[in-house]
Amino acid sequence: MMRIEIICTGDEVLTGKIVNTNFSYISQKLEDVGLSVRWETTVGDDRESLLRALRLAGERADAVIVNGGLGPTVDDLSQEVAAQAARVELVLNDEWLTRMEEFFRRRSRVMPPNNRKQAMLPATAEVIDNPIGTACGFALDIGQARFFFTPGVPRELHRMLEEQIIPRLLAKSGMQTAIVLKRFHSYGLGESHVDALLRGVEELVPDGSVKLGFRAHYPQLETKLTVRGTDTEDTRRKLAPVEREVRKRLGNFILSEDDATLEGVVLAELASRQGSLSIVETFTSGAIAARLAHLPGADKVFCRAVVARALDEVYAAVGLEGASATGELTRETAEAVARAARRQTGATHALAVLIDLDEGADRIDLGGTICLAIATEHEVASRRSRILGGREWVRLGAVEMGLDCLRRYLQNLPVYERIDFEKA
Repeated sequence: MMRIEIICTGDEVLTGKIVNTNFSYISQKLEDVGLSVRWETTVGDDRESLLRALRLAGERADAVIVNGGLGPTVDDLSQEVAAQAARVELVLNDEWLTRMEEFFRRRSRVMPPNNRKQAMLPATAEVIDNPIGTACGFALDIGQARFFFTPGVPRELHRMLEEQIIPRLLAKSGMQTAIVLKRFHSYGLGESHVDALLRGVEELVPDGSVKLGFRAHYPQLETKLTVRGTDTEDTRRKLAPVEREVRKRLGNFILSEDDATLEGVVLAELASRQGSLSIVETFTSGAIAARLAHLPGADKVFCRAVVARALDEVYAAVGLEGASATGELTRETAEAVARAARRQTGATHALAVLIDLDEGADRIDLGGTICLAIATEHEVASRRSRILGGREWVRLGAVEMGLDCLRRYLQNLPVYERIDFEKA
């Protein structure tokens, strides 16, 4: 197994002033192709600390990804320290300098003098292209390891990693490079539950080339199938029976696949029937509307959102004058609100998600009652649920439940199936 290390640079990362999302992205992408990170090191903008980290990694790892420090400012030290660690000169790469000058010229700007620093590379470096930025990636050997230096700007890192570095790592590892990653997104089932449901699916391909994995990010769970083969056709052939079995076992809980999102699926279902939607939500800070309203094509579907904290404000907003806002929150309450919101806006569908949060300190045993309803011209579907876990856990769960129930309704699936996160 190839030993891989990740080194992240920057005082802001070391001190925790920013969350190091680049590390999690790199490690996740490596895991997706069957590679794993053995060591992770974080260093500040300090020449000696970075030099020690590079030399240590060069002694113990086979491959090292260094993130950050490729910018034009004085605290960007990766090129200089890499040259020092490799015991080679730092030289001007004329080809990259020309690329940078053209980059600025296309934007009708003059390249600042300090950007020239980004074209100074170790003499033995292999250039790794950055088609969307000025930070030139590069690779070189230090000790026994092959080092890959990457920019700190996330979108530049993502493209460089996926298009150029991972293929090089796979080739270096000797692993089969034809890989398919299939992802299923679900709501309502916990990781251990899904692991039990899918036990044995990898064995449908006896040669061990299919790997099952999970990434939990409440309230959703991502189930991943990584398949290796001799070529694309081979991987697709291996994947087919496994993905069919996953769909069969997880059933209605699969809300989308691959890059599709829950809100995207809902919007597509409504658009396909020339439908429209109004939303009423309490305690969510408008999160349901925010998930939908910005999507391409939402202007033809999304009618109106009512965001309120108190039930009497909801009644006033949807025209339920004289309705009582006292007493226990019920499914019938949500149904009445959804019907009124649909009538008021003329939408084909209305979704009401109403939450009654428990009183008390924000602790893990704090819960909320969720009553939601989906109304059309001819019918209404509703459900009631209890979720524990604190304010944010309740809020996130209610948003996901509302969108998922709407997805189920639009796909002619049961609006109610008990989920792992709700309490009796």
